[in-house]
Amino acid sequence: MATVTSTRTETKGIIGSNWPKAPGPNGNGSNGNGKRKWFGGEKQFSKDTYRITTWILLAAIVMMFVALASSYIFLSGGKEWQPVRVPGMFTLSTGLILISSATMEAARRRLRQEDKRRYGNWLLVTLVLGIAFVGSQLLGWKQLVAEGVYLSGNPHSSFFYLFTGAHGVHLLGGIVAVSYLTMRARRVLVGVSNEKRLAATDAVSLYWHFMDGLWVCLFLLLLLWK
Repeated sequence: MATVTSTRTETKGIIGSNWPKAPGPNGNGSNGNGKRKWFGGEKQFSKDTYRITTWILLAAIVMMFVALASSYIFLSGGKEWQPVRVPGMFTLSTGLILISSATMEAARRRLRQEDKRRYGNWLLVTLVLGIAFVGSQLLGWKQLVAEGVYLSGNPHSSFFYLFTGAHGVHLLGGIVAVSYLTMRARRVLVGVSNEKRLAATDAVSLYWHFMDGLWVCLFLLLLLWK
């Protein structure tokens, strides 16, 4: 009997020390201090994940546009090269995206001050300006078509559509991200720390400012290098 009792005690000790613990007080596996428990320890939030992921994405975008710009400069001035006049709507869109960069920064600062209402309002303004930018770009394309400038017309017109179209697609990604932040700002999220919200906003802000700077570079390239 003594042997049986000892064996049961050892088995109980093994199970009690290694078996996964039940969910914590908040019912979602947390230990009550905002950290989620896993079998190997606690999974802690790291804002570096957002920043590093964003920088990797931006590095890929930079390499793509550098390759396109190099080809554009190399092929310019050839026999089939016919300079394209920059539509006036593109000047308007440049102003819109510059303003949106300022409103995005205003939203980020409001969040740091924990003014969530104005944070959401500035995000909404940024979103509207971003959509207006894309709309003005489409109107600029319409002006080009009215002037007889098409994608396959000549090398310059092809690059014109390629540059503006590729940038527009990447900016749409930023618009989706800003829309997501705006929806989150409009409701109270249980369990979402302000630190995590700040990290997400910083990452989207970095991406948005980069799209702003990239468009200014493309606009000047198309305007001055013909």
